[in-house]
Amino acid sequence: MKKAMGFRARLKKLFPAIRDIRLQRLLLSALIFAVLYLLLAFAGMPTRVNLELGRPSTETIYAPRDFIDEYTTEQLREAAAAAVPEVYDYDPDILANALSFLNVFFETAQQLVKDEELTEEEKIDMLGDVLDEEVPRAALAAFLSDSATMKELQERLVGAVTTVFEQGIKVNEVGTARRELNQEIALFPFSADLKLVAERLVENRVEPNLIYNPEATALKREAARQAVEPVLILRNTLLISEGEVVTEKQMAQLESLGLIRGRHADYPAFIGLFLLLLILFVISSIYLKIFVKNVYDSLSLLTLLGLVVIVNLVFSILTMYLSGYLMPVAMGVLLITVIFGYRLAVLMNLNFALLVGFITGGDFVYMLVALTGGMVAIYAVSRLSQRSDLAKAGLYVAAINMVVITTSFLLKGNLSLEYGFLKELGMALGAGVGNGLLSAVVAIGMLPYLESAFGVTTPITLLELSSPNHALLRELLRKAPGTYYHSMMVCNLAEAAAEAVKANPLLTRVGAYYHDIGKMKRPYFFSENQLSGENPHDKISPNLSALIIGAHVKDGLEYARKYRLPRVIRDIIQQHHGTSLISFFYQRAVEQNGADKVAIENFRYEGPLPQSKEAAIIMLADAVEAGVRSLSKPTGNRVELLIRRIIKDKLSDGQMDQCDLTLKELDQIGNAFVHIMSGIYHTRVEYPEKDLRAEIERSAAR
Repeated sequence: MKKAMGFRARLKKLFPAIRDIRLQRLLLSALIFAVLYLLLAFAGMPTRVNLELGRPSTETIYAPRDFIDEYTTEQLREAAAAAVPEVYDYDPDILANALSFLNVFFETAQQLVKDEELTEEEKIDMLGDVLDEEVPRAALAAFLSDSATMKELQERLVGAVTTVFEQGIKVNEVGTARRELNQEIALFPFSADLKLVAERLVENRVEPNLIYNPEATALKREAARQAVEPVLILRNTLLISEGEVVTEKQMAQLESLGLIRGRHADYPAFIGLFLLLLILFVISSIYLKIFVKNVYDSLSLLTLLGLVVIVNLVFSILTMYLSGYLMPVAMGVLLITVIFGYRLAVLMNLNFALLVGFITGGDFVYMLVALTGGMVAIYAVSRLSQRSDLAKAGLYVAAINMVVITTSFLLKGNLSLEYGFLKELGMALGAGVGNGLLSAVVAIGMLPYLESAFGVTTPITLLELSSPNHALLRELLRKAPGTYYHSMMVCNLAEAAAEAVKANPLLTRVGAYYHDIGKMKRPYFFSENQLSGENPHDKISPNLSALIIGAHVKDGLEYARKYRLPRVIRDIIQQHHGTSLISFFYQRAVEQNGADKVAIENFRYEGPLPQSKEAAIIMLADAVEAGVRSLSKPTGNRVELLIRRIIKDKLSDGQMDQCDLTLKELDQIGNAFVHIMSGIYHTRVEYPEKDLRAEIERSAAR
């Protein structure tokens, strides 16, 4: 306790001139922010080197994280795009126009042959006009004179033209298509004059019918580029060896990793880290203010939270160099769950997973291991019952780590029984198990020091205080056995009531154990310890009796400080009577001296009033247990009526004004008290003495 007070004093001296809690909180957050920023900058930012293209490397460099090899990926994409042929659109009108011209020419020639009114010279002139090409008149005359083969020539020429055009003719292939047609015509079984006419017919009709489509070509080539998977270089891959001449590819890889000094400014990366950390701080602050206000309002608890986060980050950075699976994120989660509760632990677990992603270069598997391990740790200690539960939580974390790691290997699709794969899997699983065990061991080791330094009370501390072997409880049992058993009864009542109204049952139980330890100083002045029947209050004045009875609160605080009981237990000891009236001795004083001569303030406890649900519940349970014990005939109805009246009296007296209990919760507390007391003071069957003696004799005879 002295250590805790010393720490808080040092914390106040840190900001001696600052009294505004908001400014103190802001400065503390800035300090924690700066420490985390420096740690992340050290761990997450790669060390830069000075290399030149074409010169030997001064050191051996491995990939600090998984990354996309943009240089190789771009080369593969360019090759894939170049392999895609150009796209051409086929124009069927070119062939149709050529065939239409041939058909018109041959139809005209047949009509001229049949026309007997025209002279031969006129027919040659008219046919030449249709052809519109320079053809010797002798060749045209031969063509008109050989009408028997005209039909066959037309069919052969149409077939040849159709074949060449259907193969497709590009702009740069027109000459080739003409030569191909001429070669085909040369093989026709006709005279030279007819072949010459055929050549002139198709010479200028050969045009490109495949039109280049740049848009379609670009789309297909882009699709081919996108189909190429990025080349992934895994963490710890050798990029360049010392003395090796630096190539363009290696320079590009190192630049994409940000390892080349002077090529890229470091400011964007540092600004990005600053913004990431700022976002996490803002979100966490809003969450604390809304859902965990007790931590938000306490400078000491905020300091403790920041210290846990920093320590957790340091351990994660150190273990990362061995294996990303070994980073003990669950350690910080365990500590936060035990100290602050699961609500804050869930948020911090998400933050830790994001920081792990930053440290490891965005590796999803490491983030998933951190996230699932942390969630299992929260579940394992959300209802802590003993210190060994922390060790069990470490085993649970180790188990889930093994499952997640195995799943990640299966998702990669490279499952095999080869030695290399089994070795890699075995090392990963071993690191995952070590992660869980290391988290538990460090959390168990740090927890007592954090509790002592910051004066926090964890469930583990309360569990240790609840042991019947605790020195103070053993002393209470020895000096004031009646008070000890009274405290056990109050414990049962208070714990049931705390569970009914969603208060802290463990804190209520431990508070009930110690609420009356002050009675050890003068145990015989309290009725539960007066086993002989002699009452010392009969020999002293009511004022002195009230003073002795009220002093057991101060005496209890002295014992609590001597045995270093936590602050929350001391508060319950101090508040469990509030400012209630010591009514028995007040009434006796009124009877002896008259109401006008008795100051009621002298017969009240000093307080303060109960400030928490737990303290108020213990006040009610204490009064109910003492009241029911004083009943001469504690039947069910009388017990319930007494319980309801005691709760009503405490409420009317203003004893519940500063706690968070509602009227509905007070009714639930009364129901819990009635249920417990009904089980203790239930109606018993009374056997007549004559019948009981006869039953005993029959049993003996049998």
